[in-house]
Amino acid sequence: MKGFLGFPGGKQPYTPVPDLFFSELLPEIDHLAELKVTLYIFYLLTQQKGQRPCVSGDELADDEQLLAGLSSPAVSAAEALRDALERAVARRTLLRVTAEADGSERDWYFVNSEKGRQALDDLLAGKWVPAELGKPVRVQAQRPNIFVLYEQHIGPLTPFLAEQLGEAEDTYPAPWIEDAFREAVELNKRSWRYIQRILERWQAEGRTDETSRQGDERDRRRYIEGKYADIIEH
Repeated sequence: MKGFLGFPGGKQPYTPVPDLFFSELLPEIDHLAELKVTLYIFYLLTQQKGQRPCVSGDELADDEQLLAGLSSPAVSAAEALRDALERAVARRTLLRVTAEADGSERDWYFVNSEKGRQALDDLLAGKWVPAELGKPVRVQAQRPNIFVLYEQHIGPLTPFLAEQLGEAEDTYPAPWIEDAFREAVELNKRSWRYIQRILERWQAEGRTDETSRQGDERDRRRYIEGKYADIIEH
């Protein structure tokens, strides 16, 4: 292992990271690649100096410095990057949207901060678009898949559980699945059976809270019309 020579003297550029990252997130992140990618995105956003409040998946996939820190004999750097991003999205450290233009899709990642959330909402509303995309553009909010949610909040997957999770993902709306995992974690009921019962109850009785209704509407209205969008679903 090559030793670090130390930080040089004099004024050095720095990357601001919120204190809550160290007090709340850092103790929870148990995956090295997720930690590396999360911190690297903070760094990239600082380098952009406010030019745009997000980082594209293509930009990350082409970053040799980042990939060099993710590669290992067990997994390729590209696979490690995909897994780390899924984990960070599932943890809600990062928010992700997919923008489609000229028949191609590109993922964009925002830090889940006030600034990041506002920028994402403005993008969904068509108030701005990353300059690289041009127009017209369709934007779709993305949620973490059920397998990442399970591994992150409960534990390793088995083939039998993977089959059950796949069936659940086909049956229930993505916001329900994410909210059911969150409810189980908050109640310290970390089992798939408990989460499954929550989903079954919501399906049988319906969800009456305002948050779930808004989430379901966002899930149905996948493409948002705005200044740069050409399709809207009501």
